[in-house]
Amino acid sequence: MNCLFCDIIAGKIKAHFVYEDKSHVAIMDKYPIQRGHTLLMPRDHREKIIDMNTGDISTLFSRVPVIARAILEATGADGFNIGQNNGKAANQIIPHVHVHIIPRYSNTGSGWTKRMIAREENLEDLAEKIRKSIQPVQ
Repeated sequence: MNCLFCDIIAGKIKAHFVYEDKSHVAIMDKYPIQRGHTLLMPRDHREKIIDMNTGDISTLFSRVPVIARAILEATGADGFNIGQNNGKAANQIIPHVHVHIIPRYSNTGSGWTKRMIAREENLEDLAEKIRKSIQPVQ
């Protein structure tokens, strides 16, 4: 398996680490959306978040506030976004679970695309399909 993030974690490729513990690392994004954009990831390779158990997901996300506070303090950002992409269609570029912590600055505006306006009946139909597909939490 070739995985850029696994190679970074193994020390084969240079990265700018901002956090490390026995199960997780956080590095600066090499192609940031905003100054301070950081990636948090588990050391163990999992391609998508649905490949992880709920305990590991909880542990991963429990690191987000720690790192986000440090980013806000270090950058003077006014806020932050959290992003987590799964699969190519969702713009996941590296197939290793990672959480984007993206600082936001009031003077730079939003980086999001324009939202769609959904019809109520479409929302309800889709909500019903999603409810039927939800698996019990383990």
